Amino acid sequence: MRSAFTEVATGAFQLAKKYHPDVNKSKEAQEKFQEISEAYEVLSDDGKRQEYDTFGSSASSAGGPGRRGGEWQYKGTVDVNEIFRRAFGFGGDGGFNWDSFAENQFGHSHAQEMVVDISFEEAVRGAQKNIFVNVVEDCTRCKGSQVEPGYKKVSCPYCNGTGMISQRLQGGFFYQASCNRCGGSGHYNKNPCQECEGHGQSVQRRQISFNVPAGTNDKDRVRFQIGKNQIYMVFNVAPSLKFHRDKDDIHCDVEITIAQAVLGGTVKVPGVIDDTYVHIPPGTSSHTKMRLSGKGVKRLNSAGYGDQYIHIKVTVPSHLSAEQRSLMLAWAGTEKPKSGTVNGFEEYSKLSYLPSELVGKFTQSAKFAGQSKQRQGMESKSERSEENQSPKGGDSLNSRSAKERGSEQQDETKAKKHSVSS
Repeated sequence: MRSAFTEVATGAFQLAKKYHPDVNKSKEAQEKFQEISEAYEVLSDDGKRQEYDTFGSSASSAGGPGRRGGEWQYKGTVDVNEIFRRAFGFGGDGGFNWDSFAENQFGHSHAQEMVVDISFEEAVRGAQKNIFVNVVEDCTRCKGSQVEPGYKKVSCPYCNGTGMISQRLQGGFFYQASCNRCGGSGHYNKNPCQECEGHGQSVQRRQISFNVPAGTNDKDRVRFQIGKNQIYMVFNVAPSLKFHRDKDDIHCDVEITIAQAVLGGTVKVPGVIDDTYVHIPPGTSSHTKMRLSGKGVKRLNSAGYGDQYIHIKVTVPSHLSAEQRSLMLAWAGTEKPKSGTVNGFEEYSKLSYLPSELVGKFTQSAKFAGQSKQRQGMESKSERSEENQSPKGGDSLNSRSAKERGSEQQDETKAKKHSVSS
């Protein structure tokens, strides 16, 4: 908007050069110059530009150009001399002076906007923040009067307190405009306040305390009233390392062990408000999704809370102790055969299902497993052989003992017969 106005003003200055009464004496030039002056006044005043857009141009109601006594007269608030000076390069630096087109910090009451960084936890739980802001307020020295304490404004000597000045140009052209010395107020500030330089307001730094609503989203914009100032806070929410937010719902990953996945159990789940324990059913696999109702973020525009979703991740240890490895091998021996192999055991299926570069490795592993099994078989056969031989040895001992007992009995019988015969 400001750049567009600058372009229009530049064009007005060029036309003012062409149709100025001192340069162009024609009657048409005077009318053109009046139109240029009126257009410049409308464009340079936001209120008059709005009236023009609503009601159109009206010379009588807007104080525009008209005739009086056969002479052209212009009434308005714009300083036509300023147009002349700029049109003909009479500025202080020898050229156009664009300072009046810059927005003055005291001339606008637009609300300020600040970006406030908050953490993820502060956004979902709510928090109280203290920050420093610059606000435009009444000067603490002059209390907004614009005058140095102990002095008063005097009647403007340039317009005699009327706030308007009238001048006559060459060719009988008259114009009446707002006094550029007092700004149309009719008063002259001879002793401006030293702190605010006569503005009546100053930029002051204030510490303010405000509440971050629970459930605040990233880039949310909230308005706060600070005295006469309206300040908009734009919240920049930092991402969380544990949670992912989807509107009012919360997602997080939860790791469980192999034993918890197989046997079931409980696991501690972090929450945005508090932690909770969740039951893990036996046989839970990775990527299982569970919902915790009402454990999400507080809703801003309605009652209640969102939900929390947990995503199960079964952790597989990368390093095993000797005891853990033995237990896993024992577990592997109880499993039903499936395609592929288990390190330490012979392959369960044909090697044709494996990649060619792994066939050699698994063949060697299977060979090692076969040799181990063969050694176990030989040991078992030896034990069975000893067991089979053990009863035969016992029978021979028993038979020898029977022969010895029979021989002893025969000897005893012979001895008895001998004693009888004697």
